[in-house]
Amino acid sequence: MALQSIDAHLIMHLHWLQHVPFEGLGMIQSWAAAGGHSLSCTRFWAADKLPEPDSMDMLIVMGGPMGVNDEGVYPWLVLEKNFIRRTIAQNKVVLGICLGAQLLALVCGAPVYPHHEKEIGWFPVTRQAGVPDWLEKIFAQQFTMFHWHGDTFDIPESAVLLGSSSACRNQGFVLGDRILALQFHPEMTSTGIAALVDNCRSELVTSNWVQTEQQIIAGYRHLAASNEIMKKVLEHCAHCVCGC
Repeated sequence: MALQSIDAHLIMHLHWLQHVPFEGLGMIQSWAAAGGHSLSCTRFWAADKLPEPDSMDMLIVMGGPMGVNDEGVYPWLVLEKNFIRRTIAQNKVVLGICLGAQLLALVCGAPVYPHHEKEIGWFPVTRQAGVPDWLEKIFAQQFTMFHWHGDTFDIPESAVLLGSSSACRNQGFVLGDRILALQFHPEMTSTGIAALVDNCRSELVTSNWVQTEQQIIAGYRHLAASNEIMKKVLEHCAHCVCGC
């Protein structure tokens, strides 16, 4: 299905944070281009400078193989956490995916720690009962998503749990309607998944919740549905930015 443009009054400037060169925006980039939105990026792996939070309408914090507490190896994590805090303080719309969700949990006051199981591959997520109406319109009662994570987080105070999988209870949360954390990857494309497999193949070990490369490729049939969810999330974010 072709990505649909949205009304001109919803045009945004999106800034995103990239932690490794092989994890990009996925279909978010195509969605932004289709809607006429502008994009800028801080590549921490390339020592890019961070902008001022008031220069953007929305912040997107993407994934990466490092942990939120690995500041000794990745000292820029200190700068990143402070930047996310400042952005939230300015009431900007913030979306975190995978590592980005873990960073949002941490800066919002919840612990992040290694999970007892890695979850890698295509697994269903069950939406939590009682989520806000706008989430019910985006996420079905059960939906299948691509996962690649070994850490998990507690749900911050005042946040609402989005949903759970059999392997990992806390698959995301919302704070109000402007902060959304997703442990899974609705933005992924087949190219993005292939890059992740190529760079992190050593993690595909035999385990209850780690699929083989062949199973992951077979799961590409879920991409259209997961990308449609991502599109609806982004449209919600755009409406939050314009206040309509």
